[in-house]
Amino acid sequence: MIRSMTAYASAESAGPSGTLTCELRTVNHRYLEISPRLPEDMRGFESAVRERIAARLSRGKVDVTVRLRAETGSGEGLRVNGSVLSRLSELALDLEQRFPRMHIEFTELLRFPGVLQQPETDADALQGALLEVLDRALTVLGDTRGREGAKLGDMLRERLDAVDKIIGDVRGWIPEIRAALRARLETRLADIRQPVEPGRLEQELVLQITRIDVDEELDRLATHISEARRVLALKEPVGRRLDFLMQEFNREANTLGSKSVDSRTTNAAVELKVLIEQMREQVQNIE
Repeated sequence: MIRSMTAYASAESAGPSGTLTCELRTVNHRYLEISPRLPEDMRGFESAVRERIAARLSRGKVDVTVRLRAETGSGEGLRVNGSVLSRLSELALDLEQRFPRMHIEFTELLRFPGVLQQPETDADALQGALLEVLDRALTVLGDTRGREGAKLGDMLRERLDAVDKIIGDVRGWIPEIRAALRARLETRLADIRQPVEPGRLEQELVLQITRIDVDEELDRLATHISEARRVLALKEPVGRRLDFLMQEFNREANTLGSKSVDSRTTNAAVELKVLIEQMREQVQNIE
Protein backbone atom coordinates (compact mmCIF):
# COMPACT_ATOMS: atom_id res chain seq x y z
CA MET A 1 0.00 0.00 0.00
CA ILE A 2 1.38 3.39 -1.01
CA ARG A 3 1.32 5.89 1.84
CA SER A 4 2.65 9.42 1.82
CA MET A 5 4.95 10.53 4.63
CA THR A 6 3.50 14.06 4.60
CA ALA A 7 0.27 14.53 6.57
CA TYR A 8 -1.44 16.24 9.52
CA ALA A 9 -4.01 14.94 11.98
CA SER A 10 -5.49 15.86 15.35
CA ALA A 11 -7.90 14.45 17.90
CA GLU A 12 -9.20 15.50 21.30
CA SER A 13 -11.17 14.12 24.19
CA ALA A 14 -12.72 15.58 27.35
CA GLY A 15 -12.18 13.99 30.75
CA PRO A 16 -12.02 14.74 34.47
CA SER A 17 -8.61 16.39 34.08
CA GLY A 18 -9.77 18.63 31.23
CA THR A 19 -9.61 18.56 27.43
CA LEU A 20 -6.79 16.48 25.98
CA THR A 21 -5.63 17.40 22.46
CA CYS A 22 -3.13 15.50 20.31
CA GLU A 23 -1.69 16.89 17.06
CA LEU A 24 0.49 14.92 14.64
CA ARG A 25 2.57 16.39 11.81
CA THR A 26 4.67 14.17 9.58
CA VAL A 27 7.13 14.91 6.76
CA ASN A 28 9.44 12.72 4.72
CA HIS A 29 12.53 11.30 6.39
CA ARG A 30 14.87 8.43 5.68
CA TYR A 31 14.00 6.71 8.96
CA LEU A 32 11.33 7.04 11.67
CA GLU A 33 12.10 10.04 13.88
CA ILE A 34 9.61 10.88 16.65
CA SER A 35 9.67 14.25 18.44
CA PRO A 36 7.07 14.34 21.25
CA ARG A 37 6.11 17.51 23.16
CA LEU A 38 4.10 16.56 26.24
CA PRO A 39 2.79 18.51 29.24
CA GLU A 40 5.02 18.35 32.30
CA ASP A 41 2.79 15.91 34.17
CA MET A 42 2.80 13.56 31.14
CA ARG A 43 6.53 13.40 30.49
CA GLY A 44 6.61 9.95 32.05
CA PHE A 45 4.41 8.64 29.23
CA GLU A 46 6.86 9.53 26.45
CA SER A 47 8.12 5.98 26.04
CA ALA A 48 4.57 4.64 25.66
CA VAL A 49 3.82 7.34 23.08
CA ARG A 50 6.92 6.44 21.06
CA GLU A 51 6.05 2.73 21.12
CA ARG A 52 2.47 3.39 20.01
CA ILE A 53 3.60 5.52 17.06
CA ALA A 54 6.35 3.09 16.03
CA ALA A 55 3.75 0.32 15.89
CA ARG A 56 1.75 2.28 13.31
CA LEU A 57 4.40 4.12 11.27
CA SER A 58 7.67 2.91 9.75
CA ARG A 59 9.21 6.07 8.23
CA GLY A 60 8.94 9.84 8.45
CA LYS A 61 9.68 12.65 10.87
CA VAL A 62 6.78 12.79 13.34
CA ASP A 63 6.09 15.85 15.50
CA VAL A 64 3.70 15.03 18.36
CA THR A 65 2.13 17.84 20.38
CA VAL A 66 -0.10 17.03 23.35
CA ARG A 67 -1.99 19.69 25.32
CA LEU A 68 -4.11 19.35 28.45
CA ARG A 69 -6.50 22.25 29.02
CA ALA A 70 -8.27 22.39 32.37
CA GLU A 71 -11.92 23.47 32.29
CA THR A 72 -12.16 27.21 32.98
CA GLY A 73 -13.98 28.14 36.16
CA SER A 74 -14.20 24.63 37.47
CA GLY A 75 -13.13 24.28 41.10
CA GLU A 76 -14.39 20.75 41.49
CA GLY A 77 -11.99 18.65 43.51
CA LEU A 78 -9.96 21.58 44.89
CA ARG A 79 -9.01 21.30 48.56
CA VAL A 80 -7.69 23.90 51.00
CA ASN A 81 -4.65 22.99 53.03
CA GLY A 82 -5.89 24.07 56.47
CA SER A 83 -2.53 23.93 58.26
CA VAL A 84 -0.84 26.12 55.65
CA LEU A 85 -3.74 28.58 55.63
CA SER A 86 -3.74 28.79 59.48
CA ARG A 87 -0.03 29.53 59.52
CA LEU A 88 -0.46 32.22 56.85
CA SER A 89 -3.31 33.74 58.89
CA GLU A 90 -1.11 33.95 61.98
CA LEU A 91 1.63 35.63 59.96
CA ALA A 92 -0.88 38.06 58.45
CA LEU A 93 -2.18 39.09 61.89
CA ASP A 94 1.34 39.56 63.18
CA LEU A 95 2.28 41.70 60.17
CA GLU A 96 -0.86 43.81 60.48
CA GLN A 97 0.08 44.64 64.08
CA ARG A 98 3.56 45.64 63.01
CA PHE A 99 2.40 47.41 59.85
CA PRO A 100 -1.09 48.83 60.51
CA ARG A 101 -1.52 50.24 57.03
CA MET A 102 -0.87 46.90 55.35
CA HIS A 103 -3.96 45.19 53.99
CA ILE A 104 -4.01 41.51 52.96
CA GLU A 105 -6.80 40.15 50.76
CA PHE A 106 -8.12 36.62 51.26
CA THR A 107 -7.65 35.85 47.58
CA GLU A 108 -3.99 36.69 47.89
CA LEU A 109 -3.63 34.04 50.57
CA LEU A 110 -5.20 31.49 48.24
CA ARG A 111 -2.52 32.21 45.63
CA PHE A 112 0.23 31.21 48.03
CA PRO A 113 1.81 27.87 46.96
CA GLY A 114 0.35 24.93 48.81
CA VAL A 115 -2.87 26.57 50.01
CA LEU A 116 -5.07 25.21 47.21
CA GLN A 117 -4.38 21.59 46.35
CA GLN A 118 -5.44 19.75 43.22
CA PRO A 119 -6.76 16.24 43.71
CA GLU A 120 -4.17 13.56 42.96
CA THR A 121 -4.24 12.47 39.33
CA ASP A 122 -4.75 8.81 38.48
CA ALA A 123 -1.61 8.21 36.37
CA ASP A 124 -2.96 5.03 34.77
CA ALA A 125 -6.20 6.74 33.77
CA LEU A 126 -4.32 9.73 32.39
CA GLN A 127 -2.00 7.53 30.34
CA GLY A 128 -4.97 5.56 29.05
CA ALA A 129 -6.69 8.77 27.97
CA LEU A 130 -3.51 9.96 26.27
CA LEU A 131 -3.01 6.74 24.31
CA GLU A 132 -6.69 6.67 23.35
CA VAL A 133 -6.59 10.15 21.83
CA LEU A 134 -3.22 9.35 20.23
CA ASP A 135 -4.69 6.23 18.60
CA ARG A 136 -7.53 8.25 17.13
CA ALA A 137 -5.10 10.85 15.78
CA LEU A 138 -2.96 8.05 14.28
CA THR A 139 -6.01 6.58 12.57
CA VAL A 140 -6.83 9.93 10.97
CA LEU A 141 -3.17 10.36 10.03
CA GLY A 142 -3.08 6.92 8.43
CA ASP A 143 -6.19 7.67 6.37
CA THR A 144 -4.68 10.96 5.20
CA ARG A 145 -1.35 9.35 4.31
CA GLY A 146 -3.24 6.63 2.47
CA ARG A 147 -5.22 9.10 0.35
CA GLU A 148 -2.09 11.08 -0.50
CA GLY A 149 -0.25 7.83 -1.21
CA ALA A 150 -2.95 6.74 -3.65
CA LYS A 151 -2.41 9.94 -5.62
CA LEU A 152 1.35 9.36 -5.64
CA GLY A 153 0.79 5.79 -6.82
CA ASP A 154 -1.38 6.98 -9.73
CA MET A 155 1.27 9.52 -10.72
CA LEU A 156 4.02 6.89 -10.64
CA ARG A 157 1.98 4.46 -12.75
CA GLU A 158 1.42 7.19 -15.35
CA ARG A 159 5.16 7.85 -15.52
CA LEU A 160 5.90 4.13 -15.78
CA ASP A 161 3.47 3.89 -18.71
CA ALA A 162 5.30 6.79 -20.37
CA VAL A 163 8.67 5.07 -19.84
CA ASP A 164 7.25 1.85 -21.27
CA LYS A 165 6.08 3.71 -24.38
CA ILE A 166 9.53 5.24 -24.89
CA ILE A 167 11.11 1.79 -24.67
CA GLY A 168 8.70 0.54 -27.32
CA ASP A 169 9.52 3.49 -29.57
CA VAL A 170 13.26 2.93 -29.26
CA ARG A 171 12.87 -0.78 -30.07
CA GLY A 172 10.99 0.20 -33.21
CA TRP A 173 13.75 2.61 -34.27
CA ILE A 174 16.61 0.15 -33.81
CA PRO A 175 16.29 -1.56 -37.27
CA GLU A 176 16.20 1.86 -38.99
CA ILE A 177 19.23 3.06 -37.01
CA ARG A 178 21.20 -0.07 -37.91
CA ALA A 179 20.26 0.29 -41.59
CA ALA A 180 21.32 3.95 -41.56
CA LEU A 181 24.60 2.98 -39.88
CA ARG A 182 25.29 0.39 -42.60
CA ALA A 183 24.57 2.97 -45.31
CA ARG A 184 27.02 5.44 -43.74
CA LEU A 185 29.73 2.80 -43.51
CA GLU A 186 29.22 1.83 -47.13
CA THR A 187 29.54 5.47 -48.16
CA ARG A 188 32.73 5.91 -46.17
CA LEU A 189 34.31 2.76 -47.52
CA ALA A 190 33.32 3.76 -51.05
CA ASP A 191 35.21 7.03 -50.58
CA ILE A 192 38.39 5.15 -49.79
CA ARG A 193 40.44 5.04 -52.98
CA GLN A 194 42.53 2.08 -51.93
CA PRO A 195 41.10 -1.41 -52.35
CA VAL A 196 39.19 -2.66 -49.32
CA GLU A 197 39.78 -6.21 -48.16
CA PRO A 198 36.79 -8.54 -48.36
CA GLY A 199 34.58 -8.59 -45.29
CA ARG A 200 35.80 -5.19 -44.11
CA LEU A 201 32.30 -3.73 -44.28
CA GLU A 202 30.85 -6.56 -42.21
CA GLN A 203 33.61 -6.24 -39.62
CA GLU A 204 33.12 -2.51 -39.21
CA LEU A 205 29.37 -2.92 -39.15
CA VAL A 206 29.51 -5.55 -36.41
CA LEU A 207 31.89 -3.37 -34.39
CA GLN A 208 29.69 -0.29 -34.66
CA ILE A 209 26.49 -2.18 -33.94
CA THR A 210 28.11 -3.72 -30.86
CA ARG A 211 29.03 -0.25 -29.60
CA ILE A 212 25.53 1.10 -30.01
CA ASP A 213 23.66 -2.05 -28.98
CA VAL A 214 21.07 -1.07 -26.34
CA ASP A 215 18.97 -4.24 -26.26
CA GLU A 216 20.23 -5.10 -22.78
CA GLU A 217 19.48 -1.63 -21.47
CA LEU A 218 15.97 -1.74 -22.91
CA ASP A 219 15.39 -5.22 -21.47
CA ARG A 220 16.54 -4.09 -18.03
CA LEU A 221 14.33 -1.00 -18.19
CA ALA A 222 11.36 -3.22 -19.03
CA THR A 223 12.25 -5.47 -16.09
CA HIS A 224 12.45 -2.46 -13.77
CA ILE A 225 9.01 -1.31 -14.95
CA SER A 226 7.51 -4.72 -14.14
CA GLU A 227 9.17 -4.73 -10.72
CA ALA A 228 8.01 -1.18 -9.94
CA ARG A 229 4.43 -2.08 -10.82
CA ARG A 230 4.65 -5.18 -8.62
CA VAL A 231 6.04 -3.16 -5.70
CA LEU A 232 3.31 -0.54 -6.05
CA ALA A 233 0.73 -3.29 -5.47
CA LEU A 234 2.29 -4.52 -2.21
CA LYS A 235 0.47 -3.97 1.11
CA GLU A 236 3.63 -3.04 3.03
CA PRO A 237 5.80 0.13 3.06
CA VAL A 238 7.64 0.29 -0.27
CA GLY A 239 9.44 3.64 -0.27
CA ARG A 240 12.96 2.22 0.09
CA ARG A 241 12.40 -0.37 -2.66
CA LEU A 242 11.12 2.26 -5.04
CA ASP A 243 14.04 4.54 -4.22
CA PHE A 244 16.48 1.76 -5.16
CA LEU A 245 14.58 1.09 -8.39
CA MET A 246 14.81 4.76 -9.35
CA GLN A 247 18.60 4.50 -9.14
CA GLU A 248 18.51 1.50 -11.45
CA PHE A 249 16.22 3.30 -13.89
CA ASN A 250 18.59 6.25 -13.99
CA ARG A 251 21.63 4.05 -14.62
CA GLU A 252 20.04 2.44 -17.68
CA ALA A 253 18.85 5.80 -19.03
CA ASN A 254 22.39 7.19 -18.76
CA THR A 255 23.83 4.20 -20.62
CA LEU A 256 21.18 4.51 -23.31
CA GLY A 257 22.12 8.15 -23.83
CA SER A 258 25.86 7.40 -23.97
CA LYS A 259 25.35 4.80 -26.72
CA SER A 260 23.06 6.95 -28.83
CA VAL A 261 24.04 7.69 -32.47
CA ASP A 262 20.63 8.99 -33.50
CA SER A 263 18.79 12.14 -32.47
CA ARG A 264 15.65 10.14 -31.73
CA THR A 265 17.33 7.89 -29.17
CA THR A 266 19.18 10.88 -27.72
CA ASN A 267 15.87 12.69 -27.18
CA ALA A 268 14.36 9.49 -25.81
CA ALA A 269 17.18 9.20 -23.25
CA VAL A 270 16.62 12.80 -22.16
CA GLU A 271 12.87 12.25 -21.81
CA LEU A 272 13.52 9.09 -19.83
CA LYS A 273 15.74 10.98 -17.39
CA VAL A 274 13.05 13.66 -16.96
CA LEU A 275 10.40 11.03 -16.18
CA ILE A 276 12.72 9.16 -13.82
CA GLU A 277 13.59 12.35 -11.95
CA GLN A 278 9.89 13.17 -11.57
CA MET A 279 9.31 9.71 -10.11
CA ARG A 280 12.36 9.94 -7.85
CA GLU A 281 11.16 13.22 -6.34
CA GLN A 282 7.77 11.74 -5.50
CA VAL A 283 9.24 8.48 -4.19
CA GLN A 284 11.02 10.53 -1.51
CA ASN A 285 7.58 11.19 0.03
CA ILE A 286 6.51 7.53 0.12
CA GLU A 287 6.73 5.60 3.37
